[in-house]
Amino acid sequence: MRTAILTDTNSGISIKKARELGIFIIPMPVVIGENTYLEYQNITHADLYNAMRQHLDISSTQPAPGFVTDLWDSILSSGYDEIIYIPMSSGLSGSCCNAAVLAKDYGGKVYVADNHRISVTLEASVLDAKHMADCGLCAREIKKRLEQHAYDASIYVSVDSLEYLKKGGRITPAAAAFAAVINLKPVLTIQGDKLDSFAKMRGMRLCEKKMIEAVQSDIRTRFSDIPHPQLVIATAGTFENPADAESWRQIAQNAFPDYDVHYSPLSCSIACHTGINAAGIGVMRIEKK
Repeated sequence: MRTAILTDTNSGISIKKARELGIFIIPMPVVIGENTYLEYQNITHADLYNAMRQHLDISSTQPAPGFVTDLWDSILSSGYDEIIYIPMSSGLSGSCCNAAVLAKDYGGKVYVADNHRISVTLEASVLDAKHMADCGLCAREIKKRLEQHAYDASIYVSVDSLEYLKKGGRITPAAAAFAAVINLKPVLTIQGDKLDSFAKMRGMRLCEKKMIEAVQSDIRTRFSDIPHPQLVIATAGTFENPADAESWRQIAQNAFPDYDVHYSPLSCSIACHTGINAAGIGVMRIEKK
């Protein structure tokens, strides 16, 4: 059987990279004011960051059901027998559950994997799925494996500005104002289903140090039974300056010399909530190095 791999841009995978990998991608919608844009189609990170500097109303939303099913129909009519769709975590968006409902009308040709991941951890799952499909596993088997190991992942992210967390209702205006006065930055974590507060530090450098320590702790404890070759460490962020992105990646690389640490920009739909100059790091289990 020919099994198509489909994800969304919350994985950090661009449309260009998806083509190179031989997978399919759904561009996530971003709303600025009254206009809706699709990531990598008619909005770039630079466009989004420019809107943020203007303090415009910015939010993310789910892909339209018709857009999703039209893409499924197109994939299935192009020679694929089935689809394994790996959207962002159901704990962070309703798009996964909505897709699962839509898939019921496809007679077992579309499987939706609730992988409970996002950003670099979701990217790793998508690459795993492509590897498994290339090895001959069907969509049902891929879904089972991805969901079996869904929680073998951690993400830590720190934001430089609390503006968009405040707008999203994750922090009160009073708390945001107080934190700004004393340069207090939050470290947030995603351990599968939702975004939680992990720590509060004074300044981004201390946040970076805290995130590195958190990943080191996870490797020693939560993931102590996972063989080294089956763990991946990756960084992400919303840096405007490529030198800042590389600096953060290098900090992580120096902390984890036994791993090949890479950097991926956070998707525009995630950046809507983190703002500019956020830094993140993830550690995750993969099927095969």
